[in-house]
Amino acid sequence: MLEKLLRLGKEAAIYGLSSILGRFLNFLLVPFYTNYLLPSEYGVVATLYAYIAFMVIVYGYGMEAAYMRFFSTPEHGDAKQNFSTPFISLLGTSVLFSLVIHFSARSVAGWIGIGEEHADLIRYAGWILFFDTLVAIPYASLRMDHKAMKFAGLRVVNILCNIALNILFIVGMGMKAEGVFLANLLALAFSFLLLFRTTVTQFTMSFSRGLYRDLLKFGLPYVPAGIAGAAMQVIDRPILKALTDDATVGVYQANYRLGVLMMLVVGMFDYAWRPFFLQHAKDDDAKDLFARVFTYFVALMLFILISVSLFVDDLVRIQVFGKYFIHPDYWKGLTIVPIILLSYVFTGAYVNFVVGIYLEKKTKVLPYVTGAGAIVNVAVNFWLIPLYGIMGAAFATLASYVVMAAGMYIASQQVYRIKYEWSRILKLAALTALVFAGALLVPVEPASVSGLAIKAAWCLVFIVFAFLVRAFDPADIISMKQAIAKLLRRS
Repeated sequence: MLEKLLRLGKEAAIYGLSSILGRFLNFLLVPFYTNYLLPSEYGVVATLYAYIAFMVIVYGYGMEAAYMRFFSTPEHGDAKQNFSTPFISLLGTSVLFSLVIHFSARSVAGWIGIGEEHADLIRYAGWILFFDTLVAIPYASLRMDHKAMKFAGLRVVNILCNIALNILFIVGMGMKAEGVFLANLLALAFSFLLLFRTTVTQFTMSFSRGLYRDLLKFGLPYVPAGIAGAAMQVIDRPILKALTDDATVGVYQANYRLGVLMMLVVGMFDYAWRPFFLQHAKDDDAKDLFARVFTYFVALMLFILISVSLFVDDLVRIQVFGKYFIHPDYWKGLTIVPIILLSYVFTGAYVNFVVGIYLEKKTKVLPYVTGAGAIVNVAVNFWLIPLYGIMGAAFATLASYVVMAAGMYIASQQVYRIKYEWSRILKLAALTALVFAGALLVPVEPASVSGLAIKAAWCLVFIVFAFLVRAFDPADIISMKQAIAKLLRRS
């Protein structure tokens, strides 16, 4: 089992390095935007990207997930047909959708409340969605072929290109929100060119109707499920805008993005997790393996939750070239960061629990699970934002992910029962609560040497006590030591 866990860790690390590097570079745009865009301008960007998140689901209509499922166990046609059938479908529909958005941009801008003067941003958004959809199947193909290094390299190049163009347009050419969207569009177009060879080598005009019916049957439930999932991630921005103002949305968006490290861990795990459980689903110890993966994943997530929450005050005060990492105008929103981080813990739980639904082809339950989360999100946003402002929006996000993780666990256990190691997970959760309680009782001065030392000590306390209360399997720890020693001897 340890060998399989290490293999999952290796692939997750490769995807993760690209994801961490890429997302970190992309995250650097947050302090960049906070220093060059007014909160109201950044609020417009955040609002429009919230709608883009919804449209990504509609543009893709589950074809990426369906392609990966049927590529792993082919039931129709050859490998080229399995690639080309979903790609041709996405190409045709994305062209149609983007043309409609392009020619109705002024109406759309007025409808979503950003003003008709921002119609060009709507047009850019339409073609961003077009290119983002075209690269989905080629990227999924690289994952299923275990070409993690190539996948990683292309993703990093895309983000570097995006950052460079942001600097060029905003700093060099004096653009504002328009520069953000134009940079994203050109970077995605460049990514499609880099993936063109991968696309051409696997492309055929042979379109399998039988495969297409199965792809749609598997993938279409991802549309309502995906929209509900996107609602939980971004619906709070439009609601926050309606109940407050653009500046409040800008403050919320900047601090929400400070949870990037937790988002990276979930993202890099998900990239490696789906190919991994598809590969090992028929192993004799598959269910025990999946349970052990969840335990160690939760331990990592909780450690990140503690670390980032304790050090975020110090992070935002770092100065580079005379500018704060995050401008002081945005510091009043730092209180939402631990809540957003905890929300990502439950997001990661959802990703783990989806294994049963995926293997048993029960995707029809996805709209119900994510729909319940979305309803909770919207309801709690309207309830708590008038009372607590951005804190209310953060608690709404947490509530929705708790509901979604619980719903996915119940649904998955009914078709593919896994005995998760709940006693160990509860020990880790209790230890996390105790560390937070201790940190609150011993307040420290941000960015001070003594404060940093105390915060580091709390992180160490979590690690030490996690071993003392046997939150990890001693046999796994011994095997891990032996594997590392063996690796060092080979080196």
